Amino acid sequence: MERTTGILLPIFSLPSNQGIGDFGKHTYRLIDAIAKQHIHIWQILPLNPVGYGNSPYQPYSSFAGDELYISIDTLADYGLLKQSSIRNYNKFSERVDYEGVRKFKEPYLRKAFKTFQKNFHEFEQEYQLFTSQSEWLYPYAVFITLKKQNDDKPWQQWPKEQREWIIDRHYSLQSLENEIRYEEFLQFIFYKQWAGIKEYANAKGVKIMGDMPFYVGLDSADVWQRQEEFLLDADGYPTFIAGVPPDYFSEDGQRWGNPIYHWKQMKKQHYDFWMKRLAWSAANFDITRIDHFRAFDTYWKIPVECPTAQVGEWISGPAYDFFDEVYRQMPDIQIVAEDLGDLRKQVHKLRDHYHLLGMNVAEFELVPKQLKKKRREHVILYTGTHDNDTLEGFYQDLPQNRKIALRRYFHNCGYENRNFHELVIRYCLNSAAEVVILPVQDILGLKKEGRINTPGTIGSPNWEWKLKNLKTFYELLPKLGDWIRETGRDH
Repeated sequence: MERTTGILLPIFSLPSNQGIGDFGKHTYRLIDAIAKQHIHIWQILPLNPVGYGNSPYQPYSSFAGDELYISIDTLADYGLLKQSSIRNYNKFSERVDYEGVRKFKEPYLRKAFKTFQKNFHEFEQEYQLFTSQSEWLYPYAVFITLKKQNDDKPWQQWPKEQREWIIDRHYSLQSLENEIRYEEFLQFIFYKQWAGIKEYANAKGVKIMGDMPFYVGLDSADVWQRQEEFLLDADGYPTFIAGVPPDYFSEDGQRWGNPIYHWKQMKKQHYDFWMKRLAWSAANFDITRIDHFRAFDTYWKIPVECPTAQVGEWISGPAYDFFDEVYRQMPDIQIVAEDLGDLRKQVHKLRDHYHLLGMNVAEFELVPKQLKKKRREHVILYTGTHDNDTLEGFYQDLPQNRKIALRRYFHNCGYENRNFHELVIRYCLNSAAEVVILPVQDILGLKKEGRINTPGTIGSPNWEWKLKNLKTFYELLPKLGDWIRETGRDH
């Protein structure tokens, strides 16, 4: 890959008329603006239906998209709604109210579905193509319909005959048929709108980097449909759960709660679930970043009865056997390995064996002695990620002597910028790293108010940060574009 630059901005953080970033006009305007300044990668976070705590890393499905991202204004362009009937909701909010947005959008989506049914002939060919390419669609639609029928309770708590429908198909779904069709409609519209965005971005020379969680949510269509491929008890509850031991982020470690894969069983199926996940990602994104890559080498296995992640053991993952299968089936797939943290050398060997781009985070290196070290070229350098503080928020907390040392180092490098975030951005752009990704919050110079997630915590304010508008960002882009050209990242 040539030296290039990208931004990191979740879809939900975009401004919009209806309280959450969506697939509407602001998305297209953003693509126009970054392409003009030679920014050729846009990294987003997972788009799957968010589950517990509104986390995109605890989704209800690895394949479905969250209908929250559907632009209801674009539905009017399809003739499914009247533009005059659409109202605004939390248009200038700087936080996402997930529950409020769902309640607001639901009537519009229901009305669009009725119009869709009446005028099905207009969409029939496109709809049939989508359903024929989406074998996950019907099981997911059944899953989410039954979940709603059961007051959103986890599938393990449904009546036995509903819980076991996925195994024996005995429970009659006849009374739920229209609701299942509605859920399929939402997925069709979601991917119709997303395909339009990706096509537009690619035409402008912008690649979309999607983000794939390593683990899946326990309360998900994935686990419900493939129970034998996870370490579960007879009632569908995990016997072991995922996480990481004590580290930089948490002295108790992180107890994520996701079920652990039954890798021996998966291997018998040639890792079918993972192959389908990756193929679907490759069809919808140009690049796939796999979160928690190190778990392919070794993963932390926590007994379910343990209240923290301090107790557990490292277990060998599928490693080379897995990736040999990936590249046998998908030789052209572009994967980025999230390889952060204190890792054993075998993780790096696995990454390098398949020539995968790894990750560095400048915020973790902001000590002059560390900054002077030679950097690998085949890497993506981030100023920060969605899991750590913004540059200015980080700087705020530094002792005065460290602030002075860092400014002295950057000024000795020839950067005279007054703002700390600009110094770090210029350092990154000048680095040997093939790719530099800049979170929009760091381009804007936001402080702690721009943080997206704090690992080890659940619920608000995580995953709620949203831009009221992009006016300031657009004003700053030409200066960033100049730095990109100066550092030869404008290919």
